[in-house]
Amino acid sequence: MAYNAWFQCINGCPGEFDLREVIYRCPTCGDLLEVQHDVEALKSRSAAAWIQLFDDRYRRNTYPYGSGVWGKKEWVVPFIDNENIVSMYEGNSNLLWADRYGKQLHVEDLWIKQCGNSHTGSFKDLGMTVLVSVVRQMMAGGVPIDAVACASTGDTSAALGAYCAAAGIPSVVLLPKDKVSIAQLVQPLANGALVLSLDTDFDGCMAIVQEITKEKRIYLANSMNSLRIEGQKTVAIEIVQQFDWEVPDWIVIPGGNLGNVHALGQGFAMMQELGLVNKLPRIALAQAERANPLYRSFQEDFKTFEPVTAQPTLATAIQIGNPVSVKRAIRTLQRFNGVVEQATEQELADEAARADRTGMFNCPHTGVALAALRKLVERKVIRSSERVVVISTANGLKFADQKAAYHMGALEGIKPSHRNKPVELPADPKRVARAIARHVEKSRLLVS
Repeated sequence: MAYNAWFQCINGCPGEFDLREVIYRCPTCGDLLEVQHDVEALKSRSAAAWIQLFDDRYRRNTYPYGSGVWGKKEWVVPFIDNENIVSMYEGNSNLLWADRYGKQLHVEDLWIKQCGNSHTGSFKDLGMTVLVSVVRQMMAGGVPIDAVACASTGDTSAALGAYCAAAGIPSVVLLPKDKVSIAQLVQPLANGALVLSLDTDFDGCMAIVQEITKEKRIYLANSMNSLRIEGQKTVAIEIVQQFDWEVPDWIVIPGGNLGNVHALGQGFAMMQELGLVNKLPRIALAQAERANPLYRSFQEDFKTFEPVTAQPTLATAIQIGNPVSVKRAIRTLQRFNGVVEQATEQELADEAARADRTGMFNCPHTGVALAALRKLVERKVIRSSERVVVISTANGLKFADQKAAYHMGALEGIKPSHRNKPVELPADPKRVARAIARHVEKSRLLVS
């Protein structure tokens, strides 16, 4: 059976566009496009057969199907040639049972989807493998593309730099000056990208990248390009697969540009439509208080939406005041009976540190999601008996300087409730023994 997929307007305007066409917006209404699949063709294979196929490919070494994304190739870009796929075997990230932390929150069945355990350290790899692979297919077919470009707060640029380097395609990255961590800055530099550090914020970088990609020889890699969404939606499929094809009750997602909430929604909806699952989870979207336009809209039942000027936040990747995917995100939240919560800087910093004390090593964006989760549990929006999955979007090692500053008490405006400073001692065995004894006693008190 030949499967197919194409671009179509999110508002249902007439017209279908080839995924290999350089197009990002509907020519009729100017809104975003999304990828549609030939569902009737996909239904020719039973739900049980899809499950068997996906399970047979899971973590195998037959290229490219061991990838968490390309193991679901027929649901992503079914017609792409395998030799044009650029994969780092992204996805298949672990689903961490946060037992001890869950008990502290009074959530009996809490899991953290560690999307930061990926090639460049964030979930952005999942979408970038799809986008760069399609660009490679386009170029092989004679489409004249000189480079691929993105605006970024750090993680998108890292993924773009790595995948373009693997494909031998020039990449261009627009970053807001002094607003990304050193670890995030060095990744695209190391991979040979042209890194442009602009004196603006992410929204300013986004405006410029949209302008320069009007010339079709520079291909746009931000999430307004729905090829990215196709890769990211496999997180939803992967979570259900890791639960032996059972759907959790809640998914908690940190949100900035809001492509991820739509992406996961697409994954769950596709599984339901094709009969692999019989219910949808509820979705909680978490925003930083200093960049919270969707939270404000939710307070008014989404009757209106107003962009904001995002203020500096520790959660730099979601410091976005005018998200591109807002319309898609609102529709997803409405379909999934979703809620939106926010976290202050103090709350996100402390919650990340509190969870770290149970064995994690969280990025600040995951801290936003965990702080939002705590609030929702305290208000009994999320019940203690429900199965909850928090999407951890990036590896905490990208933010090691920020985490060190927290524990040294050097984060401006933050009183670190869970700080843990190094103890400086002379090289004296007795002094070391006494320090160990105090630590053991303190640990016992904390556990009790």
